[in-house]
Amino acid sequence: MSLTLRLARRRSQTSQTWRWRCSRCARRCPGYDRGDGVRVWRGLDVGVVKVFLVAAAPRVRCPTHGVVVAGVPWARPASRFTRWFEDQTAWLAAHADSSTVAELSRTTWRSVVGIVGRVTAELAGRSDRLAGLRRIGVDEVAYRKGQRYILRVVDHDTGRQVWAGVGANADTLRAFFTALGPKRAAQLTHVSADGAAWVHDVVGERAPQARICLDPFHIVSWATKALDQLRRRLQGQLRHAGRPEQAASLKGSRWALLKNPHELHPDQKATLAGIQHDNKQLYRGYLLKEQLRYVFRAQTASFAKSLLGGWLAWARRCRIPELTHLARTIERLRPLIWNTIDAGGLSNAVLEATNNHLRLLTRRAYGFHSAQALIAMSELTLGGLCPPLPGRA
Repeated sequence: MSLTLRLARRRSQTSQTWRWRCSRCARRCPGYDRGDGVRVWRGLDVGVVKVFLVAAAPRVRCPTHGVVVAGVPWARPASRFTRWFEDQTAWLAAHADSSTVAELSRTTWRSVVGIVGRVTAELAGRSDRLAGLRRIGVDEVAYRKGQRYILRVVDHDTGRQVWAGVGANADTLRAFFTALGPKRAAQLTHVSADGAAWVHDVVGERAPQARICLDPFHIVSWATKALDQLRRRLQGQLRHAGRPEQAASLKGSRWALLKNPHELHPDQKATLAGIQHDNKQLYRGYLLKEQLRYVFRAQTASFAKSLLGGWLAWARRCRIPELTHLARTIERLRPLIWNTIDAGGLSNAVLEATNNHLRLLTRRAYGFHSAQALIAMSELTLGGLCPPLPGRA
């Protein structure tokens, strides 16, 4: 069942003011022709009945956009749906997967993806989300297999995503600074990021006054990775030395070594005690990992810097190749770590948490066909661009 509403020739005052305006820029323009006569827009259902709005669709000649269909107040440009239908569909897409929303709205998931893109583009154009940025975080998240990434920028003061682009490279980050502009880039005070050199280079090029803060999560993850490499190397040595039982015990000790001490259950605590008794080198690597974690939990910046200096001295003479290599890396990046400590441990925790949210969205949608679709969904759910339900404030 469907219901078709035809707009009468005697239009309301609101419709009259829109009749000869460009649908892209809303500029009043001279008429061009009658176009295809009429157009049809899908509206919100009335109960179980589909509703369609039918009205004339003349074309106008815009000095900027050329010959285009005249704008109408009830629909966005190039849309086959009314604004109220799109707002409700976008709100639902922020809370459920596209297939479920398509089934409920009696449309297709491709239409849902297009609606999300149009709604977020319109809402993003209503405000300047890059204004007033002081402290930002930069990180990438994969959206498909094959090293395909989007780059995200988050405002630490609001916790919202303010920009996203395709690719994780210097050119993508330069595109953000181009959108930001040199005057606003000069107002940045802190930029948190991982250890990627291209991020540091672009920030130094476009915002040299901003202090780059190395993300503590990534620093500790380097230590856990080095510790796991050490565990596997020792496990292989035990296996080749004809001690398979000890090698098997090390294989099962991975989580006891990597988890935080307060999160260990009794069996893992017993495993760790056995390593302390039987494998001094691996236990020394574990202690180095834990001390590096405590650097970022120190109460004062001076104490944290002294802990880091002590850690570097210990790691350089520990005679564990994996940890001495990490010590050289951290020594090279020590000024950036000091920036992090002076900024009160500024980290990419907000980015990492929202990256997990995007991964959940990707799994829920069984993947996205394009990076732009994921960017639109991230703007809807994390960028503050989710519209209210029709009729709600």
